[in-house]
Amino acid sequence: MHFDIGYFEEKQLGKSYDLKLLRRLYPFAGKHKLLLISSILLVVLITGLDLALPYITKIAIDNYIVPQTELAQTKDYYVLKSKTRYLKVDLNDPDNQAIVNKYPKIFKIFGKSAFISFKHLSSLDNKELSVLRKTDIAGINLVATCFLALIICNFIFNFGQMFLMEYTGQLIMHDLRMHLYSHIQSLKLSFFARNPVGRLVTRVTNDIQNMHELFTSVVVFVFKDVFLLSGIAVVLISLNIKLALISFAVLPLVVFASIYFASQARDAFRSLRIKIAQINTRFSETIAGIKVIQLFLQEKENYNSFKKLNHEYYLAGMQQIHVFAIFMPVIELLGAIALAVIIYFGGGQVVSESISLGSLVAFIAYVKMFFRPIRDIAEKYNVLQNAMASAERIFLILDTKEDTKEDTKEDAQKDANQDSIKSIAKNNIHGTPLGLRNIIQKVKNKQSFDKILEITFKEVSFCYLKNEFVLKEISFSIHAGETIALVGQTGSGKTSLINLVPKFYDPTSGLILINGIDITKLDSFGLRTKMALVTQDPFLFSGTIKENIACGKKDISEKEMRDILAASNCDSFISKLPLGIDTVLSEGGESISSGERQLISMARAFARNPEIMILDEATSYIDSETELKIQDALFNLIKNRTTLIAAHRLSTVRNADKIILLHKGRIIETGGHYELMQKKGLYFRLNQIQSYL
Repeated sequence: MHFDIGYFEEKQLGKSYDLKLLRRLYPFAGKHKLLLISSILLVVLITGLDLALPYITKIAIDNYIVPQTELAQTKDYYVLKSKTRYLKVDLNDPDNQAIVNKYPKIFKIFGKSAFISFKHLSSLDNKELSVLRKTDIAGINLVATCFLALIICNFIFNFGQMFLMEYTGQLIMHDLRMHLYSHIQSLKLSFFARNPVGRLVTRVTNDIQNMHELFTSVVVFVFKDVFLLSGIAVVLISLNIKLALISFAVLPLVVFASIYFASQARDAFRSLRIKIAQINTRFSETIAGIKVIQLFLQEKENYNSFKKLNHEYYLAGMQQIHVFAIFMPVIELLGAIALAVIIYFGGGQVVSESISLGSLVAFIAYVKMFFRPIRDIAEKYNVLQNAMASAERIFLILDTKEDTKEDTKEDAQKDANQDSIKSIAKNNIHGTPLGLRNIIQKVKNKQSFDKILEITFKEVSFCYLKNEFVLKEISFSIHAGETIALVGQTGSGKTSLINLVPKFYDPTSGLILINGIDITKLDSFGLRTKMALVTQDPFLFSGTIKENIACGKKDISEKEMRDILAASNCDSFISKLPLGIDTVLSEGGESISSGERQLISMARAFARNPEIMILDEATSYIDSETELKIQDALFNLIKNRTTLIAAHRLSTVRNADKIILLHKGRIIETGGHYELMQKKGLYFRLNQIQSYL
């Protein structure tokens, strides 16, 4: 049951805390600092290559394709002021001299050089043109070769950079997902009572994956875009400061548009994160409750409910698309305006020979390149907003401090995880989950004990919701080897009391002492390794029966397993299965009966060999024949163990050392079966009622 379906998921997050969130994400990226630095260095090289390409185009145009006239160096006033473009010819070359002699009227000779206007080049045939421009052709070939070499280097560096960033991004997501998964496992049951499965699945899957582009593109490409913008600005100013300042005039509009639309995108991304979590939750509940939905003919109602939720997700998606549909054309429009202004003013300067044609072409290329990183930064900022919306939700879970004030269950499972922890520490491939070393150290520092001698409840009260107590001032003791039964009507607090012993919940007030030590000062690992729990509706994992019984223990021999199966009365039905103990169960053990699931859960308890056995309505919903097998297994299970039993059927606990009768969260009667029957109180009346049923 979800007591607070709203919890933190639907609460509105106002002011954005991007820098704070990024600082919190840094430890995950900092572990792979070397890879990130290598990627950034490659980005610097790529940026340099990108900046070089337009300038090489300028060199090709000004020096070889349309070279500048050198007539301005002469003393001829007419020629000095002429706007006609000339090709310079070296007369030291005999081939050039022969062509000049052939066309004396179209060449102007100054010393060892001759000049021919570009408009007269059409008078020459192709062979003569090739002779005159062989130096230019060689230069163009050299420039083209350099251009191709730069592109190939750019491709290689881009490949290396993309590979490094994707690899690093996957490692960071791996660490973040493991850290979140570990933290979720550490949280108390009260957290899971308030948060549906679908929501948590969204956090561990969709939201973590949503961080992928942040780590793989935003982090490093921001460096690239900043470097590229700075480099382009320097080159533009060096080419022509007047045109550079004209092109920069639109920047305030670009900055304003980026900031405005980014704020709109953040709200859209937040809505999307909420809606996808609600969709996952609804779908998860539909699958889990499909029997009820079909039995009560709720398919149409459930469909309409999901349709409404899906439409809300569609509207949130359309809100995001609407923001981008306006923002991107605005940036493109501002870029086009800047380009048009450059062509207008720059073209006039080319005509007046204030700048060369190559400079204008390079300037146009740089301006187009200048708006690309601006657009990229805006897009990356929107990606950042999307990632930050996910990061907010992830850190809201990580900030939830509902654990048992110490170690996580996952980190405390030494038998199951010791090999993997050693492997991680040795290889350091994906890095140890953050905080793991601290957690292990905490486990070592916590108080522990060799054997549980006594469990004492002192004035213990407990509530799930504030001021709504389900247990009130409970006090009793359990000594080693005793069997204590908790009985009472449904809702009297039996299960709630049992859940306090393994620290699934902390008491709201009062103390629970084990061997005189406050339970909150004991680590969960040290406590839970000495306990086993059998519930009225046991949960089995998808996997083999053997794996479910062993539950992580790898040192169970075949003989021990046979003894466990015999003591728990599992051998009779397991022997009938085609694969026996290696039979694979479906999720939740739905492929076998509820009684068989109960017997397997008891075998799991036997495999743990606990000091304390906790039974919560272990014989409920079982047929009479199976109940006899379970009762026999229970007798074997509780022998020589401290046992706490919550039972609805009073007939199952008559032999308990002490029976505690709960009513509305309080202890109203305590004693043995015959003692309580002689009092003829509520226990007596409940026995009378059940005997007639």
